[in-house]
Amino acid sequence: MKAIIVGGGIGGLTTALMLRARGIGCEIFEQSDTIRELGVGINTLPHAMRELAGLGLLQNLDDVAIRTDQLYYLNRHGQEVWREARGIDAGHDVPQFSIHRGRLQGVIHRAVEERLGADAIHTGCRLGAFTQDEGGVTAYFFDRAGAHIHTVRGDILIGADGIHSRVRDTLFPNEGPPCWNGLMLWRGARDWPVFLTGKSMIVAGGLNAKVVIYPIAEGSSPASRLTNWAVLVKVGEGNAPPPRKEDWSRPGRREELMPHVARFSVPYIDVKSLISATPEFYEYPTCDRDPLPYWSSGRVTLLGDAAHPMYPVGSNGASQAILDARCLADALVRAEHPRQALLEYEKKRLPMTADIVRSNRRGGPEGVIDAVEQLAPDGFDNVDNVLSYSQREAIVRGYATKAGFAAVPGLAAVRA
Repeated sequence: MKAIIVGGGIGGLTTALMLRARGIGCEIFEQSDTIRELGVGINTLPHAMRELAGLGLLQNLDDVAIRTDQLYYLNRHGQEVWREARGIDAGHDVPQFSIHRGRLQGVIHRAVEERLGADAIHTGCRLGAFTQDEGGVTAYFFDRAGAHIHTVRGDILIGADGIHSRVRDTLFPNEGPPCWNGLMLWRGARDWPVFLTGKSMIVAGGLNAKVVIYPIAEGSSPASRLTNWAVLVKVGEGNAPPPRKEDWSRPGRREELMPHVARFSVPYIDVKSLISATPEFYEYPTCDRDPLPYWSSGRVTLLGDAAHPMYPVGSNGASQAILDARCLADALVRAEHPRQALLEYEKKRLPMTADIVRSNRRGGPEGVIDAVEQLAPDGFDNVDNVLSYSQREAIVRGYATKAGFAAVPGLAAVRA
């Protein structure tokens, strides 16, 4: 069997490793001229880390990431709404990693080159079209100038080509642009003095205005960390069309951002100074798409952001793509026919990810902050008098169960 993977991001690269581990051949076709280590910070949750550890990547990731140990949810005044242990400290057998997205992609990319060979990855290849018949799939790839450069034949085609997926657009030509909820995201990273444990993550503020801060790598000295920050603010109406695709990762303008930053008070770190000291940062509209009725058509399927792009709450985007890759590879090994495998994969993964997409629109686990801020917009003396512990726990734990990363019962006690 041979798979054609469209897209060389985290989802596509992980899929290649999963297929290789099961003896299934594949080639990756990426439209960018090179696979570059771009982006800023993301979190990879234990359920996804368990899959990467199974591929032998844990030590490589440990070398370039931070093992997240605590998560703090604060209101915009800096008062604690919820705190919980994460990763190993929460009883998981593998860590939660806070990591530069490019470094995560780089570790997986190097593993693909080592195990499949560099010639398994083709860059500068834009998917033009694909056809399928009883015997397989034929895909046609073009360069940036529009010249045809590859015709590839395979048993299946996997669209792992992101929120602007060409594969998805071919399967659903009338879907239209991504959905924008009016929220703009500014992101950057800066070497900065350690705060809290040096492995802690902070989310301050609700869905319509929040700041997120966490370290993603060792710093220039033992007393510092490369610290990722993100500011998310509602700047438009939810029914407006999103900014042009060309403007999705443009340099941010400090004069636009800093008035929003002044809205937050975080006791553990000087957020204003951190952002002011960051020489360059970028802005993105926060977009997703409505869940699809199906992902697979014959021998073609979708994976990762091409299948279920979601708002960046709950640290789930990359993690769910990694889980997709494992599920799809397992289904291909078990099934008698590729079409059967794709339907099995879709049956298992589509409903779960659709629930996460819808939950993230409501704030995901961070909805606990919104719930408290709605009841006590000016702050509180005791959060338990605003919303009880059990009510707050239900919001946070309910999301963890839905997304598949709730800690294993009893494991924390054993480790303690």
